Amino acid sequence: MARLWLHLCICLQIPGFCTKLLLSQTPNHILAQTKNKTEIPCELQKEHGGVYWYRWSQERQNFEFLIYSTLLGKATYGADITQDKFSVHGASSRTSFSLHIRDLRGSDNGTYYCSISQSSQLFVGSGTRLDVVDDLPLPPKTTKAPLSKKPLSSITKRKAAGKKGACSPLVWVPLATSVLLLLMSLIPTTYRLYRLRRRLWLRIHRQ
Repeated sequence: MARLWLHLCICLQIPGFCTKLLLSQTPNHILAQTKNKTEIPCELQKEHGGVYWYRWSQERQNFEFLIYSTLLGKATYGADITQDKFSVHGASSRTSFSLHIRDLRGSDNGTYYCSISQSSQLFVGSGTRLDVVDDLPLPPKTTKAPLSKKPLSSITKRKAAGKKGACSPLVWVPLATSVLLLLMSLIPTTYRLYRLRRRLWLRIHRQ
């Protein structure tokens, strides 16, 4: 067991030294709210007899064994680790495991590592950092960009001006008034021409 712990310390000091792509952890960071629960996934390249889970606390500067879970669902817990707090769930593929943590507290902050033992060596994942906060940050508000008004082309402007000019009362009302005044001014002139033609006609016939 001492050799396993020594090998584990070497792996943590040199990231990627012991993984050999046997297991992976995503995401690398989880932000969760106090009193809620969360899960930390771990993917294995192939089936294995069981998975270890460890936690590194930056604040306390200690490395802690949490739980070892077998494919059959049997679990072995570390010191002061309870089943009500931690549990491991495995997928039907037997290559996916997730560590479930309930009733989150600030003391749960740390980096969680899944690992497997093979040929007296402990292969460690890349780790997932868990930060527990009282209030989660609100998502950023999305504002809709104002619709840009495209400038009218010169042809469109002329068409719009033509339509407006043809239908605008400011144009055809003065025009109709002018035509009416012109017709009224022609009435006396027409009457005078009529009388002049009649006089000429009478003179011609009297002679």
